[in-house]
Amino acid sequence: MNDVRAFPLPIMEERLLDARVLVIDDQLTNVKLLEKLLQSAGFSNVTGQTDPREAVRLHEIHPHDLVLLDIRMPHMDGFQVLERIRAMEGDEFIPVLVLTAQSDRETRLKALEGGASDFLLKPFDRLEVISRIRNLLQMRMLHNQVREQKRRLEVKVMERTRELHHTRLDIIRRLGRASEFRDNETGLHIIRMSQFCERLTRAMGLGDAACDLMLNASPMHDLGKIGIPDRVLLKPGKLDLEEWEIMQTHAAIGAELLAGGDSELLEQARLIAWTHHERWDGSGYPRGLRGEEIPLLGRIAAIADVFDALTTDRPYKKAWPVEEAVGEIRRQFGRQFDPQLESYFLEVLPQFLAIRGDYADPL
Repeated sequence: MNDVRAFPLPIMEERLLDARVLVIDDQLTNVKLLEKLLQSAGFSNVTGQTDPREAVRLHEIHPHDLVLLDIRMPHMDGFQVLERIRAMEGDEFIPVLVLTAQSDRETRLKALEGGASDFLLKPFDRLEVISRIRNLLQMRMLHNQVREQKRRLEVKVMERTRELHHTRLDIIRRLGRASEFRDNETGLHIIRMSQFCERLTRAMGLGDAACDLMLNASPMHDLGKIGIPDRVLLKPGKLDLEEWEIMQTHAAIGAELLAGGDSELLEQARLIAWTHHERWDGSGYPRGLRGEEIPLLGRIAAIADVFDALTTDRPYKKAWPVEEAVGEIRRQFGRQFDPQLESYFLEVLPQFLAIRGDYADPL
């Protein structure tokens, strides 16, 4: 429920009477009168101040639930006090009831426009002022309740969003592993390659969101291998021309499998699957894209994938020594790889080597 009736009446009444009320009036007799009036009505937490400067200081230290405010005072008038209260309010709602002997329309309008919640003239009717105080405190209780419900809803939305994100990532990782259950590679290739992609993306200064997307989208780069026949995919030796043409279709198959998703993550994964075998000079596959026609995601993934392929054992070859692999990759900048990425590759190379050590294939 979104009203004060959501509280059982005894609890609501208890909270109402326990509210922190601040009385600000430069006349001590007025302060004492209001304190006595509120206490006789059951309010147990009333503070009176004749110096508005001290009252503002008290309110800054521990905000009150309601302020009863005079207008004409020395040092700070009621309008200045109102301004200070509203400035420190934030997302709080602190009702202010102006009690003043000034009856002119200009004063009343200025107080209300300055943020006063209600306005009463002195001398006031005691029952009326208590009724207005109770109404304003009920408004504050309602405001706090709605704010708390909003906070709880935001927390639930964040939790559900986080759960959805984790579920989506789990599915993506499992899809990435699915291709490798049919391949001769280990799941550690996916981990290394995605970590390489993330480090390159970070070195380029593309921000945490882009790095996170790259880390979680790149594991599906070879998803299309699911569609490659075993006689080609599992062949221990070198592929002939026909078999190589079949193998090359895995990029388009992967892109098709990932197409039509409603998330940025799946779209990134689709682009990586489709373009990580394109080459800077246009001699790659499946579409022969050239230069910056190749999405940056694909250009980054190409370096990460080749580095891991060269430096690990495969059924058809032994791992290259790191120095030779690095030399070959450097020779390919401007041909196979985007030449603008060479400096970033060299910058993160020590991190690549550390990742290789952390996620080495079992002997």
